[in-house]
Amino acid sequence: MPMPTAARASRDDLRNIAIVAHVDHGKTTLVDAMLWQSGAFRAGERVAERVLDSGDLEREKGITILAKNTAVRHGGLTINIVDTPGHADFGGEVERGLSMVDGVLLLVDAGEGPLPQTRFVLRKTLAAGLPVILVINKVDRADARIAEVVDACYELFLDLDATEQQIDFPIVYASARAGRASLTRPADGTLPDSPDLEPLFAVLRDTVPPPSYDPAAPLQAHVTNLDASAYLGRIALCRMFSGTISRGQQVAWCRRDGSVERVRITELYLTEALERVPAASAGPGDIIAVAGISDIMIGETLADADDPRPLPLITVDEPAVSVTVGVNTSPLAGREKGTKLTARLVKDRLDRELVGNVSLRVLPTAWPDTWEVQGRGELALAVLVETMRREGYELTVGRPTVVTRQVNGALHEPVERLTIDVPEEFLGAVTALLAVRKGRLENMTNHGTGWVRLDYAVPARGLIGFRTQFLTDTRGTGLAHHVFDGYEPWSGPMRVRPTGSLVADRSGLVTSYACFSLQERGALLVGPGTQVYEGMIVGENARADDMDVNITRERKLTNMRQSTGEELERLVPPRVLSLEQALEFCADDECAEVTPGAVRLRKTVLDAKERLRERGRRARAGE
Repeated sequence: MPMPTAARASRDDLRNIAIVAHVDHGKTTLVDAMLWQSGAFRAGERVAERVLDSGDLEREKGITILAKNTAVRHGGLTINIVDTPGHADFGGEVERGLSMVDGVLLLVDAGEGPLPQTRFVLRKTLAAGLPVILVINKVDRADARIAEVVDACYELFLDLDATEQQIDFPIVYASARAGRASLTRPADGTLPDSPDLEPLFAVLRDTVPPPSYDPAAPLQAHVTNLDASAYLGRIALCRMFSGTISRGQQVAWCRRDGSVERVRITELYLTEALERVPAASAGPGDIIAVAGISDIMIGETLADADDPRPLPLITVDEPAVSVTVGVNTSPLAGREKGTKLTARLVKDRLDRELVGNVSLRVLPTAWPDTWEVQGRGELALAVLVETMRREGYELTVGRPTVVTRQVNGALHEPVERLTIDVPEEFLGAVTALLAVRKGRLENMTNHGTGWVRLDYAVPARGLIGFRTQFLTDTRGTGLAHHVFDGYEPWSGPMRVRPTGSLVADRSGLVTSYACFSLQERGALLVGPGTQVYEGMIVGENARADDMDVNITRERKLTNMRQSTGEELERLVPPRVLSLEQALEFCADDECAEVTPGAVRLRKTVLDAKERLRERGRRARAGE
């Protein structure tokens, strides 16, 4: 006879939801509107747009990088909202966010429709078995095509093998910027008929199940995120699954290595709007913040001190891209005041990043002052390097490479699903660009608007450095989005950068006279007055090979007067590369020197004669 199952209780006054979507489909804007309409802010209060995107990089790039939670109270219901990143490079944040909730709002742009990262976040949602509410956002866009987008969403659910219960989802039509939602489909390009978000709140209450728990089960709280406070130290953000927890209580800390340690909860907080407020106790379903455990890590469990039952550790997808990060070894290292240079400081900072970023790995290399950092994609790694740069670190960062693996004795590489929207006139240029990068065209759709959508499967290494060339070929009009799609057999050698580099052959200051002579050779990356050193890359050669140049050459002084005004007017301004562009530009034997004040490109081996010997050794090894 089967054992009878214990009756489960639920908290009908609570709902835990995550908002997932592709980049720039309006997640954080919708959270803003929900906060305003639930009375989280007082009338006339000055609140920034996209208030949850609180980091400097998040505001500059206009994307969500870290998952954050907030809480709104509406109609006697407390709604805990987890705002997740839409970019697949930060997929570890999405997976942690989904482990905290009981339902999902899937936002899809009424004009763009489902894109690769929509597929990524929906796949994770369906795998977790969570109910979905589809929100068609930006229905007031001039190019909205609501009916087609809804059909595309149904196709996406079927393609991802959704169950019958999951595919029977409610649909809400919304304009997050206007703070309006409706259950009836508006005409394309018009606002929903409801004056507020009340229809969305009603669907949320009816569709997302309340947190359920076993009343007889002991305490179980899962650590899903970490924060820090100068006063309290490390703060663990936890989802309560069963039992109760109180300030001052002694609990069992179930660590990743299997050990169990008794600790005391010194502070306990619950979230209200954007603030953490002290709480005496919390129960099942609550999302809490606890302080008092200095070394707690993501994925660990707080359990009953007398009956500890650890929950499964949080698992995330394997990293697909890696870079080498090391100390700055250039002749200009340490010139900026207050920078952090030593290998110990760099390694300590990388170790601290591992505490809160479960999708990152740091591996040793053959050199004691260099480490291999693996992550989901270029953007995630570039954000880490940019953050360290702003904290005062000087680094040397190598070209991104893909993380390969052996499958049944054969070499396999990561493959990305790429979606491109371009005007019809650039179709040939984009096709030719992806042909040399081993791209495989899987679908082409012409909406009749003058734009074409292309779906490709492309090796991940073919997309390193792709965006810059793509924007150049489409004159800045093309849109490209990609997401990890799995591993396939190695597709052979690939030459993704057809040009070489102009390399400085000596140290000194760049002169306008030398720049004027060299700009015919290629595009310069430095301007007059810039300090350079031997082995530093000063431009992009128009030909495929590298060229050592003297960019510090001065005009010989004579008795003859000569006006240089015309020459100075004809000097082409240098290309200034951002950190992401610099990493994409690097060739295999090049790296980026990153300091708080500058991003420079250089050869890994600075000495020209040593580079020549190295090239000869590689040629002989190839023979």
